Amino acid sequence: MRLVSLFLLTTAAACAQPFSFGIKGGLPMTDFLDAARSQNLSSTAYTNRYIVGPTAELRLPFGLGVEFDVLYRHFGYASTGLLSGVTSTITNSNTTSNAWEFPLLAKYRFHGKLFRPFVDAGVSWDKLSGLTQTVTRTVASVTNTSTTSSPAELANDTSRGFVMGGGIDVKVLLIHLSPEVRYTHWGSSHFVDPIGLISSKKNQAEFLLGITF
Repeated sequence: MRLVSLFLLTTAAACAQPFSFGIKGGLPMTDFLDAARSQNLSSTAYTNRYIVGPTAELRLPFGLGVEFDVLYRHFGYASTGLLSGVTSTITNSNTTSNAWEFPLLAKYRFHGKLFRPFVDAGVSWDKLSGLTQTVTRTVASVTNTSTTSSPAELANDTSRGFVMGGGIDVKVLLIHLSPEVRYTHWGSSHFVDPIGLISSKKNQAEFLLGITF
């Protein structure tokens, strides 16, 4: 009988911990890459202004919770170089990639009825996928094109970092709206250009809006 009572109490406690899921989207507040120029070489970089992916959270007692997200973003960069001599060489490269971010966060919600401020912190992993660089080289009016998934400036296709953020949880009927500003410091750079034209930033800021049920 004691075992049955213990089982029922454990089951009730587990059911009392709500599990929420939904979608999270937002805007990067910082660029993914830094680009530079030199006398004969130049680079430009872009970061698509969206972040999106699924989110899930286990809500624990006393305002605590554990959140896990899968966030997608897309970026790219291009480089142009001109080497003058007896025969001029023009080199153009265009690189695109997807980046998948996997934050695992501990969360604390402050007390409130409709509006509950919250803070969160944890660790995040970042993984590049679909990286493609196309290089077009023209020498004496002869053009050659090649592609690679491992450009010379690629230092790490994965990275791990520390995450912290804060926002407000707003309950509207059965839906929770959670605007948030989140900061991540990565432990290593994805890109380190040997000649210094392209480098990835270690500090990242994002504005995110979660919609969960």
